[in-house]
Amino acid sequence: MRAIITPSRLSGSLAAVASKSEAHRILICAALAEGTTDIDCPTSSSDIDATADCLRTLGARVTRTRRGFRVIPIPRATDGTRTPRPCVTLDCGESGSTLRFLLPVACALGAETRFVGRGRLAERPLSPLYEELVAHGAVLSPQGRFPLSASGKLAAGTFTLPGNVSSQYVSGLLMAAPILGGDVEILVSEPVESLPYVTLTRAALRRFSVEVETDRVDVDGGRAMRLVVHEGAAYATPGTLHVGGDWSNAAFWLCAGALSREGITVCGLDLASDQGDRSVLGALSLLGARVSRTRDSVAVRPDHLHGCTIDVASCPDLVPPLAMIAAHAAGTTHIVGAERLRLKESDRLETVSAALNAVGGRVSVTPAGLDVEGVPSLAGGIVDAANDHRIAMMSSVVATGAEGPTTIIGAECVSKSYPTFFEDLTHLGGLVSEEE
Repeated sequence: MRAIITPSRLSGSLAAVASKSEAHRILICAALAEGTTDIDCPTSSSDIDATADCLRTLGARVTRTRRGFRVIPIPRATDGTRTPRPCVTLDCGESGSTLRFLLPVACALGAETRFVGRGRLAERPLSPLYEELVAHGAVLSPQGRFPLSASGKLAAGTFTLPGNVSSQYVSGLLMAAPILGGDVEILVSEPVESLPYVTLTRAALRRFSVEVETDRVDVDGGRAMRLVVHEGAAYATPGTLHVGGDWSNAAFWLCAGALSREGITVCGLDLASDQGDRSVLGALSLLGARVSRTRDSVAVRPDHLHGCTIDVASCPDLVPPLAMIAAHAAGTTHIVGAERLRLKESDRLETVSAALNAVGGRVSVTPAGLDVEGVPSLAGGIVDAANDHRIAMMSSVVATGAEGPTTIIGAECVSKSYPTFFEDLTHLGGLVSEEE
């Protein structure tokens, strides 16, 4: 699909969609818990649906309700162990979270599974999680291509991971830990990047009565974060729980507010959320935007935007919306700590740069991230979304303030995390037409 964006002025308010990061974790915990869980999650996406579908395939009963999902867990045998369906294929779509979370869970269940997916998913790295799973009893086919076959039975013990790789590896092991039947210790060398996502996983586990002990220890001459789930920990449903608003997707509207004339308000955001992308508020202030908060909403209005240096090591998904603002800010903005963006749905450093430069921006890729030089105005043009939902959303929002129209090729990829994105853009005053 091609989306053609005609310049317009955005303003108004809207409700945040449900957090994809929280929904993945809560669905998995619910499928492993004792008892039925009702999840208040009014919106979904391709990635959330991929996790729900995989859990159904494993044997959980996951149904859509008026308010979200109802999850009846994977059945137990008479000895109390979970009995997943045998010899199943789990289709992860393009969701890295689904694959990296459910691979250790499937191995912990002792399920014979085949993982498949689309896009760049097979190319996205699994090491060193892959090697740690094999070292603890899993039998895996070679990584780097689909189908990825898993069998054997993961054993409890000590897992060691570097802190400069995906936090999803740590989260996947944490969610598998309560069903391993022994003490699980995870050592993650410091510094730990994307630490808020590990905190988010711990919070989800706590909601299901699983506590994770955390401290810092000396390991091989360095320091490591140590996470422990003790034998006897067990998932127990809280009955009903709520998925918070998605800060990652709301960031596009909050950043759009900094580029508008009257500002934009996003409702349904938890200001105490464990989601790492809540740090967009601090980044907006650094860039010179006016940010105001209420109990469950945030409003952003324009002011004198200026370049600065922003470290995104703990919140790399914020790079596209922040780069969008930086393209309009006086001076140069240096975005650093973004090396891992090369391993997303696209090489997101290259595709952010290419998309903004295609409409008249001045963006260059650096070893650590991006340098974005502000320009007086953007011209509009033709942008390839590179099958990356965040590139499509960034390009669509920035196009509303360009001098001429912008055509976005492959705009349908927004369904990965935000199927109603273009409806909400129109609600705020965006002028969108679509071509197949």
